Amino acid sequence: MAIASSTCVLVSFASLFIYTFAIFLKPLAAEFGWSREAVSTAFGIAALAVAACSPPLGWLLDRYPARRVILPCLTVFGCAFASLALLTRHLWHLYATFLVLGIVGNGTAHLAYSRVLATWFRERRGVAFSILLGGGALGAIVLPPVAQGLIRAVGWRAAFAILGASVLLIGLPCGWRVRERSSAARSVAPPAAGAIVREALRSRIFWIIVGELFLISISQNGAITHLSALLTDRGISPGSAAFAVSAMGCAILAGRLITGWLLDRFFAPRVAFGLFALSALGTFLLSGARSLPMGMGSAALIGFGMGGEGDVTPYLLSRYFGLRSFSTLYGFSWTAYAIAGAAGPIIMGRAFDATGSYDALLVDLGGATLAAASLLLLLPHYKPISQS
Repeated sequence: MAIASSTCVLVSFASLFIYTFAIFLKPLAAEFGWSREAVSTAFGIAALAVAACSPPLGWLLDRYPARRVILPCLTVFGCAFASLALLTRHLWHLYATFLVLGIVGNGTAHLAYSRVLATWFRERRGVAFSILLGGGALGAIVLPPVAQGLIRAVGWRAAFAILGASVLLIGLPCGWRVRERSSAARSVAPPAAGAIVREALRSRIFWIIVGELFLISISQNGAITHLSALLTDRGISPGSAAFAVSAMGCAILAGRLITGWLLDRFFAPRVAFGLFALSALGTFLLSGARSLPMGMGSAALIGFGMGGEGDVTPYLLSRYFGLRSFSTLYGFSWTAYAIAGAAGPIIMGRAFDATGSYDALLVDLGGATLAAASLLLLLPHYKPISQS
């Protein structure tokens, strides 16, 4: 179940869309004469659509079998991504397609699978989440060079078509196998255990989790979407820049696997503080990176913290609030993450268009990441939740 879910995440919005956007940014800007801010705005539109649609998707996942949400979302996502091969020079065409990708995005990503795995695992829930999110990390490793290779070999249009087809050919068969554990065999949380949405929204704990997620999302998504462009601006070849994005993916995978193991053994907020402090350091270093090794090292530090974030948020929500409204609360946290994720790339694009540099903004984003890490130290120890 964990492997099937992880494979779906490999070709999901959270992997295929996020980690190839930086590779397609400059080709699209060059083809149509668009500014980087204009192209980055498309990413922002998708992120805002994710923000708006995550709570309703979470509500559906709390009430209906996951496959009823996952399979339609995977189908629409794959077809919409492939349709970018037919992109015209009208910006509204790009924005409309990205809007559709965002609407169904979290129905293909780990929001859709976290609750499923939470019904199968309790004591090893951290490791289960790390396997799930490892699919996205694997995508961060392999998809950027694959996308760059396809663009070089067959052009960006055919690259979009091939990558979109992979969603249908890989995601749908695996998504069909995903299901919650039946209540008759379940030895972990029943759906009714834990806080209702209203109780969680009144909790200081929930808003601390949302606050740190918001600050980290601005920094991480800004760095991811402009990493390839930033490095090529500094004289690094597009192929090497794609491998730097892959280095980030390797670090994300390592961060997710290690974090899952740590979460099952140590107090999660302290684990997360260390991870996000490393991410802040990577953002600071990226502002001054002028060589491929420095760029790869900075990307790896950011990625390691980003990998940890993917494990930490669902783990904290399940530990503090149980599973009764888990997907809905996770959806609300994704709203905050996505709004910030929409702002980060646009802010980065605007900073470059205005100054010709990302350096000063990256220093500020590093400070924001460190502030987010510090927020987690305010969280109390878990209180026992019956059957959570």
